[in-house]
Amino acid sequence: MPSTVVLISGANRGIGKGLLKRYLARPNYTVIAANRDPEHASSKELADLPRGTNSHLIVVKVDAAKEKDAIDAVKELEKQGIEHIDLVIANAGAAYAFGKVSEISIDDVKGHFEPNVYGVVRLYQATLPLLLKSSHPKWATVGSLAGSMAKWLTDIFQKKQPDAPNSAYGPSKAAVHWFTKAMDREEEKLTAFVIHPGWVTSDMGNMGARLFGLEQAPDSLDESCDNLVKLFDEATKETHGGKFWWHNGKEESW
Repeated sequence: MPSTVVLISGANRGIGKGLLKRYLARPNYTVIAANRDPEHASSKELADLPRGTNSHLIVVKVDAAKEKDAIDAVKELEKQGIEHIDLVIANAGAAYAFGKVSEISIDDVKGHFEPNVYGVVRLYQATLPLLLKSSHPKWATVGSLAGSMAKWLTDIFQKKQPDAPNSAYGPSKAAVHWFTKAMDREEEKLTAFVIHPGWVTSDMGNMGARLFGLEQAPDSLDESCDNLVKLFDEATKETHGGKFWWHNGKEESW
């Protein structure tokens, strides 16, 4: 029985690592951990995670800001015998600069678009040939409510969300949402969708929470990852393709 092959970008910490742990613990899975520095201690520690029967871990270098990394990683995977990919989870991203449109630096806008948009498109273009060799290929983009025109901005106006001056991260997520919806439309065989994992207790989530006076992000990382794996298992093109989902299975507006 062939392995189920899952590739996760940004897999050495936070949501990416949480998802990797869950897939690697299943039997007969090959889990590909793509991150920008396989030699970093956080990457090497992945080798010690529990594994299901006949399950394997492969770590490859993919820096979302590097133009050729994703292409080179796929070539390396093919050399190692990877003939298809069943699920890609585009999780790697950045959120580090906040400001109003009148204040944000163009360099910071570029700094968010490089990994959050261009990096995702590069990963998609590099992995698509292997995805299309799967019987039921799936692509999941880790998006954010910060990129929702209907939800985030409306809730801020109605005082339901903190007034976050999110003029770099938010637009980058709105753009990658568009690309993901287009992926699903363009490829008849592929199920592509966006997920909002919640405001989870990862390094990035907690950093953002502290900017708003919170000790940590409000949502459980473990609960989010458990819910996401369930959602990915259940997703079909008819039910999930081209849509925007909360980790708990609630559909969100764009």
